[in-house]
Amino acid sequence: MKSNASVPVLAAVLSIAIGAGSVIGQSGKETFETHVAAAKTAARQEHNALFGLCSAPEPAPAAQRGQPAAAQPQGPPDRSRWHAEPVKVFDNLYFVGMTEYSSWAVNTSDGIIIIDAIFDYSVEDEIVKGLPKLGLDPRKIKYVIVSHGHIDHAGGAKFLQDHFGAHVIMAAPDWDLLDRDRGAWPKPKADMVATDGQRLTLGDTTLTLYLTPGHTLGTISTLIPVKDGGKPHLAAEWGGTAFNWIRNRTAYITPERPDRFWFETYSSSARRFRDVVAKSGADIILSNHTNYDGSKMKLAALANRKPGDPHPYVIGSESVQRYLTVADECAKAGLVRLN
Repeated sequence: MKSNASVPVLAAVLSIAIGAGSVIGQSGKETFETHVAAAKTAARQEHNALFGLCSAPEPAPAAQRGQPAAAQPQGPPDRSRWHAEPVKVFDNLYFVGMTEYSSWAVNTSDGIIIIDAIFDYSVEDEIVKGLPKLGLDPRKIKYVIVSHGHIDHAGGAKFLQDHFGAHVIMAAPDWDLLDRDRGAWPKPKADMVATDGQRLTLGDTTLTLYLTPGHTLGTISTLIPVKDGGKPHLAAEWGGTAFNWIRNRTAYITPERPDRFWFETYSSSARRFRDVVAKSGADIILSNHTNYDGSKMKLAALANRKPGDPHPYVIGSESVQRYLTVADECAKAGLVRLN
Protein backbone atom coordinates (compact mmCIF):
# COMPACT_ATOMS: atom_id res chain seq x y z
CA MET A 1 0.00 0.00 0.00
CA LYS A 2 2.74 2.42 0.95
CA SER A 3 5.01 1.80 -2.05
CA ASN A 4 2.29 2.52 -4.57
CA ALA A 5 1.33 5.74 -2.82
CA SER A 6 4.83 6.98 -2.05
CA VAL A 7 5.72 8.87 -5.22
CA PRO A 8 2.56 10.99 -5.63
CA VAL A 9 2.19 11.59 -1.90
CA LEU A 10 5.85 12.59 -1.58
CA ALA A 11 5.36 15.04 -4.42
CA ALA A 12 2.38 16.50 -2.60
CA VAL A 13 4.36 16.77 0.63
CA LEU A 14 7.19 18.61 -1.07
CA SER A 15 4.71 20.91 -2.77
CA ILE A 16 3.25 21.80 0.62
CA ALA A 17 6.72 22.29 2.07
CA ILE A 18 8.33 24.51 -0.53
CA GLY A 19 5.37 26.34 -1.99
CA ALA A 20 4.63 30.02 -1.50
CA GLY A 21 7.10 31.83 0.69
CA SER A 22 9.77 29.15 0.70
CA VAL A 23 12.59 31.54 -0.13
CA ILE A 24 13.69 32.75 3.28
CA GLY A 25 16.54 34.86 4.50
CA GLN A 26 17.33 36.49 1.17
CA SER A 27 16.66 40.05 2.25
CA GLY A 28 19.58 42.10 3.49
CA LYS A 29 17.37 43.22 6.39
CA GLU A 30 16.98 39.66 7.62
CA THR A 31 19.83 38.57 9.84
CA PHE A 32 20.37 35.72 12.25
CA GLU A 33 19.91 38.17 15.11
CA THR A 34 16.61 39.58 13.83
CA HIS A 35 15.07 36.12 13.51
CA VAL A 36 16.31 35.09 16.96
CA ALA A 37 14.88 38.32 18.39
CA ALA A 38 11.53 37.62 16.70
CA ALA A 39 11.53 34.10 18.13
CA LYS A 40 12.35 35.39 21.61
CA THR A 41 9.53 37.92 21.42
CA ALA A 42 7.09 35.20 20.39
CA ALA A 43 8.32 32.78 23.05
CA ARG A 44 7.93 35.16 26.00
CA GLN A 45 8.10 33.04 29.17
CA GLU A 46 5.82 30.31 27.83
CA HIS A 47 7.85 28.65 25.10
CA ASN A 48 11.44 28.86 26.29
CA ALA A 49 12.19 25.19 25.63
CA LEU A 50 11.18 25.57 22.00
CA PHE A 51 13.19 28.79 21.78
CA GLY A 52 16.23 26.55 22.33
CA LEU A 53 15.94 25.62 18.65
CA CYS A 54 17.49 29.00 17.88
CA SER A 55 20.70 27.91 19.56
CA ALA A 56 20.84 24.57 17.77
CA PRO A 57 24.43 23.72 16.79
CA GLU A 58 25.70 24.98 13.47
CA PRO A 59 25.85 22.46 10.62
CA ALA A 60 29.11 20.51 10.58
CA PRO A 61 31.90 21.69 8.26
CA ALA A 62 31.79 20.12 4.82
CA ALA A 63 34.87 18.01 5.59
CA GLN A 64 33.02 16.32 8.47
CA ARG A 65 29.80 15.65 6.62
CA GLY A 66 28.94 12.05 6.01
CA GLN A 67 31.06 10.80 8.92
CA PRO A 68 29.39 7.99 10.88
CA ALA A 69 27.75 8.84 14.18
CA ALA A 70 29.22 7.58 17.43
CA ALA A 71 28.10 4.10 18.45
CA GLN A 72 25.08 4.02 20.76
CA PRO A 73 24.88 1.84 23.86
CA GLN A 74 23.08 -1.47 23.31
CA GLY A 75 19.89 -2.44 25.13
CA PRO A 76 17.14 -0.34 26.71
CA PRO A 77 17.87 2.02 29.61
CA ASP A 78 16.82 1.09 33.11
CA ARG A 79 13.10 1.60 33.75
CA SER A 80 13.81 4.06 36.56
CA ARG A 81 15.22 6.46 33.98
CA TRP A 82 12.14 6.66 31.76
CA HIS A 83 8.97 5.44 33.49
CA ALA A 84 6.16 7.95 34.10
CA GLU A 85 2.75 7.32 35.59
CA PRO A 86 -0.27 7.89 33.30
CA VAL A 87 -2.37 11.01 33.80
CA LYS A 88 -5.90 12.02 32.81
CA VAL A 89 -5.37 15.40 31.14
CA PHE A 90 -8.84 16.16 29.73
CA ASP A 91 -12.17 14.37 29.84
CA ASN A 92 -11.13 12.37 26.78
CA LEU A 93 -7.34 12.80 26.53
CA TYR A 94 -4.76 10.93 28.57
CA PHE A 95 -0.97 11.05 28.87
CA VAL A 96 0.49 7.53 28.64
CA GLY A 97 4.07 8.43 27.78
CA MET A 98 7.52 8.48 29.35
CA THR A 99 9.45 11.12 31.24
CA GLU A 100 10.88 12.57 28.01
CA TYR A 101 8.65 11.13 25.26
CA SER A 102 4.91 11.63 25.06
CA SER A 103 2.15 9.30 24.00
CA TRP A 104 -1.45 10.52 24.01
CA ALA A 105 -4.59 8.40 24.25
CA VAL A 106 -7.81 9.85 22.83
CA ASN A 107 -10.83 8.04 24.26
CA THR A 108 -13.93 7.99 22.07
CA SER A 109 -17.37 6.38 22.23
CA ASP A 110 -16.09 3.57 19.98
CA GLY A 111 -12.53 2.97 21.09
CA ILE A 112 -9.14 4.58 21.60
CA ILE A 113 -6.76 6.45 19.29
CA ILE A 114 -3.11 6.48 20.34
CA ILE A 115 -0.92 9.32 19.11
CA ASP A 116 2.69 8.13 19.10
CA ALA A 117 3.67 4.69 20.32
CA ILE A 118 7.00 5.56 22.02
CA PHE A 119 9.70 2.84 22.14
CA ASP A 120 9.37 -0.90 21.70
CA TYR A 121 10.81 -1.42 25.20
CA SER A 122 8.38 0.99 26.90
CA VAL A 123 5.08 0.58 25.00
CA GLU A 124 3.78 -2.28 27.14
CA ASP A 125 4.72 -0.66 30.44
CA GLU A 126 3.43 2.82 29.66
CA ILE A 127 0.52 2.37 27.24
CA VAL A 128 -0.77 -1.17 27.72
CA LYS A 129 -0.39 -1.21 31.50
CA GLY A 130 -1.02 2.52 31.86
CA LEU A 131 -4.47 2.60 30.26
CA PRO A 132 -6.11 0.30 32.87
CA LYS A 133 -4.80 2.58 35.63
CA LEU A 134 -6.98 5.26 34.02
CA GLY A 135 -10.00 2.99 33.66
CA LEU A 136 -9.40 2.33 29.97
CA ASP A 137 -9.09 -0.99 28.14
CA PRO A 138 -6.08 -1.35 25.79
CA ARG A 139 -8.05 -3.92 23.80
CA LYS A 140 -10.11 -0.97 22.55
CA ILE A 141 -7.14 0.66 20.79
CA LYS A 142 -8.31 1.04 17.19
CA TYR A 143 -5.77 3.43 15.63
CA VAL A 144 -2.17 4.48 16.22
CA ILE A 145 -1.15 7.76 14.60
CA VAL A 146 2.63 7.95 14.33
CA SER A 147 3.69 11.58 14.05
CA HIS A 148 6.93 10.59 12.32
CA GLY A 149 8.94 7.48 11.68
CA HIS A 150 11.60 7.64 14.36
CA ILE A 151 12.04 4.88 16.91
CA ASP A 152 11.05 7.10 19.88
CA HIS A 153 7.56 7.49 18.39
CA ALA A 154 7.15 4.47 16.11
CA GLY A 155 9.00 1.84 18.12
CA GLY A 156 5.91 0.52 19.91
CA ALA A 157 3.56 0.59 16.92
CA LYS A 158 4.15 -3.02 15.91
CA PHE A 159 3.32 -4.24 19.42
CA LEU A 160 -0.04 -2.43 19.36
CA GLN A 161 -0.67 -3.62 15.81
CA ASP A 162 0.13 -7.25 16.63
CA HIS A 163 -1.61 -7.51 20.01
CA PHE A 164 -4.73 -5.41 19.47
CA GLY A 165 -5.18 -5.25 15.70
CA ALA A 166 -4.72 -1.48 15.78
CA HIS A 167 -4.39 0.30 12.44
CA VAL A 168 -1.11 2.21 12.19
CA ILE A 169 -1.24 5.52 10.34
CA MET A 170 1.82 7.26 8.89
CA ALA A 171 2.50 9.50 5.93
CA ALA A 172 3.92 7.75 2.86
CA PRO A 173 7.44 9.23 3.11
CA ASP A 174 7.81 7.92 6.64
CA TRP A 175 6.56 4.45 5.75
CA ASP A 176 9.44 4.54 3.29
CA LEU A 177 11.72 5.88 6.02
CA LEU A 178 10.95 2.77 8.08
CA ASP A 179 11.81 0.60 5.07
CA ARG A 180 15.23 2.23 4.84
CA ASP A 181 15.92 2.20 8.58
CA ARG A 182 18.32 -0.66 9.28
CA GLY A 183 18.00 -0.32 13.05
CA ALA A 184 17.22 -3.53 14.93
CA TRP A 185 13.82 -2.55 16.25
CA PRO A 186 10.39 -3.96 15.32
CA LYS A 187 8.74 -2.11 12.43
CA PRO A 188 4.97 -2.23 11.93
CA LYS A 189 3.68 -3.76 8.72
CA ALA A 190 2.52 -1.31 6.08
CA ASP A 191 -0.96 -0.08 6.89
CA MET A 192 -2.82 3.23 6.50
CA VAL A 193 -1.27 6.16 4.62
CA ALA A 194 -2.08 9.59 6.01
CA THR A 195 -3.11 12.35 3.62
CA ASP A 196 -3.11 16.09 4.15
CA GLY A 197 -6.30 17.32 5.80
CA GLN A 198 -7.47 13.75 6.46
CA ARG A 199 -10.30 13.46 8.98
CA LEU A 200 -10.13 10.38 11.17
CA THR A 201 -13.44 9.67 12.88
CA LEU A 202 -13.89 7.10 15.61
CA GLY A 203 -17.22 7.12 17.41
CA ASP A 204 -18.04 10.64 18.58
CA THR A 205 -14.60 12.13 17.88
CA THR A 206 -12.92 13.39 14.70
CA LEU A 207 -9.22 14.19 14.49
CA THR A 208 -7.73 16.12 11.56
CA LEU A 209 -4.28 15.24 10.25
CA TYR A 210 -1.98 17.64 8.41
CA LEU A 211 1.25 16.83 6.62
CA THR A 212 3.91 19.15 8.07
CA PRO A 213 7.25 17.95 6.66
CA GLY A 214 10.46 19.26 8.16
CA HIS A 215 11.51 17.07 11.05
CA THR A 216 11.03 14.23 8.56
CA LEU A 217 9.44 14.32 5.11
CA GLY A 218 6.33 12.61 6.47
CA THR A 219 5.75 14.45 9.75
CA ILE A 220 2.08 14.62 10.77
CA SER A 221 0.56 17.31 13.00
CA THR A 222 -2.91 16.70 14.41
CA LEU A 223 -5.89 18.66 15.67
CA ILE A 224 -7.60 16.88 18.58
CA PRO A 225 -10.96 17.98 20.03
CA VAL A 226 -10.96 17.64 23.82
CA LYS A 227 -13.22 18.59 26.71
CA ASP A 228 -12.51 19.89 30.19
CA GLY A 229 -15.47 19.29 32.49
CA GLY A 230 -17.62 19.16 29.37
CA LYS A 231 -16.28 22.44 27.97
CA PRO A 232 -14.84 21.97 24.46
CA HIS A 233 -11.28 22.89 23.51
CA LEU A 234 -9.05 22.08 20.56
CA ALA A 235 -5.50 20.74 20.91
CA ALA A 236 -2.84 21.12 18.23
CA GLU A 237 -0.13 18.47 18.33
CA TRP A 238 3.03 19.63 16.52
CA GLY A 239 4.40 16.42 15.12
CA GLY A 240 8.15 17.03 14.88
CA THR A 241 10.30 19.57 16.66
CA ALA A 242 14.09 19.36 16.68
CA PHE A 243 16.30 20.19 13.70
CA ASN A 244 17.38 16.56 13.60
CA TRP A 245 19.16 16.78 10.24
CA ILE A 246 21.94 18.80 11.90
CA ARG A 247 22.99 15.86 14.06
CA ASN A 248 21.97 13.04 11.73
CA ARG A 249 23.42 14.30 8.48
CA THR A 250 24.06 10.94 6.86
CA ALA A 251 20.33 10.16 6.93
CA TYR A 252 19.07 13.52 5.69
CA ILE A 253 21.58 15.69 3.83
CA THR A 254 21.88 14.92 0.12
CA PRO A 255 22.68 17.05 -2.94
CA GLU A 256 18.96 17.13 -3.70
CA ARG A 257 18.03 18.02 -0.10
CA PRO A 258 20.82 20.09 1.45
CA ASP A 259 20.59 21.92 4.78
CA ARG A 260 18.76 24.76 3.10
CA PHE A 261 15.95 22.47 1.95
CA TRP A 262 15.32 21.22 5.51
CA PHE A 263 15.29 24.67 7.11
CA GLU A 264 12.96 26.02 4.40
CA THR A 265 10.68 23.00 4.62
CA TYR A 266 10.45 23.18 8.41
CA SER A 267 9.77 26.93 8.34
CA SER A 268 7.07 26.59 5.70
CA SER A 269 5.31 23.84 7.65
CA ALA A 270 5.40 25.86 10.87
CA ARG A 271 3.79 28.83 9.13
CA ARG A 272 1.17 26.65 7.49
CA PHE A 273 0.22 24.90 10.73
CA ARG A 274 0.08 28.29 12.43
CA ASP A 275 -2.53 29.29 9.84
CA VAL A 276 -4.42 26.08 10.60
CA VAL A 277 -4.36 26.95 14.30
CA ALA A 278 -5.54 30.50 13.64
CA LYS A 279 -8.48 29.33 11.53
CA SER A 280 -9.46 26.48 13.85
CA GLY A 281 -9.02 28.39 17.09
CA ALA A 282 -6.89 25.64 18.67
CA ASP A 283 -6.08 26.78 22.21
CA ILE A 284 -3.81 23.94 23.38
CA ILE A 285 -0.34 22.96 22.15
CA LEU A 286 0.87 19.39 22.55
CA SER A 287 4.22 17.84 21.70
CA ASN A 288 5.58 14.32 21.55
CA HIS A 289 8.46 15.44 23.77
CA THR A 290 7.52 16.49 27.29
CA ASN A 291 9.96 19.41 27.45
CA TYR A 292 8.65 21.24 24.37
CA ASP A 293 5.05 21.72 25.51
CA GLY A 294 5.83 22.09 29.20
CA SER A 295 4.24 18.74 30.05
CA LYS A 296 6.63 18.07 32.91
CA MET A 297 5.27 21.09 34.78
CA LYS A 298 1.72 20.92 33.45
CA LEU A 299 1.15 17.28 34.36
CA ALA A 300 2.34 18.03 37.88
CA ALA A 301 0.08 21.09 38.04
CA LEU A 302 -2.94 18.96 37.14
CA ALA A 303 -2.42 16.91 40.29
CA ASN A 304 -2.87 20.07 42.40
CA ARG A 305 -5.62 21.66 40.33
CA LYS A 306 -8.65 22.73 42.32
CA PRO A 307 -12.21 23.21 41.02
CA GLY A 308 -12.41 26.47 39.13
CA ASP A 309 -8.66 26.69 38.52
CA PRO A 310 -7.57 27.28 34.91
CA HIS A 311 -6.39 24.23 33.02
CA PRO A 312 -2.59 24.34 32.66
CA TYR A 313 -2.70 23.11 29.06
CA VAL A 314 -5.27 25.67 27.87
CA ILE A 315 -3.07 28.59 26.82
CA GLY A 316 -5.23 30.25 24.14
CA SER A 317 -4.99 30.33 20.37
CA GLU A 318 -2.74 33.39 20.36
CA SER A 319 -0.15 31.58 22.46
CA VAL A 320 -0.35 28.45 20.30
CA GLN A 321 0.27 30.62 17.25
CA ARG A 322 3.26 32.20 18.97
CA TYR A 323 4.62 28.71 19.64
CA LEU A 324 4.64 28.02 15.91
CA THR A 325 6.14 31.45 15.25
CA VAL A 326 9.07 30.46 17.45
CA ALA A 327 9.53 27.30 15.38
CA ASP A 328 9.34 29.30 12.15
CA GLU A 329 11.73 32.07 13.23
CA CYS A 330 14.32 29.67 14.64
CA ALA A 331 14.28 27.77 11.33
CA LYS A 332 14.74 31.05 9.48
CA ALA A 333 17.64 31.91 11.78
CA GLY A 334 19.25 28.57 11.00
CA LEU A 335 18.83 29.19 7.29
CA VAL A 336 20.40 32.64 7.44
CA ARG A 337 23.35 31.19 9.36
CA LEU A 338 24.06 28.96 6.34
CA ASN A 339 24.63 31.98 4.09
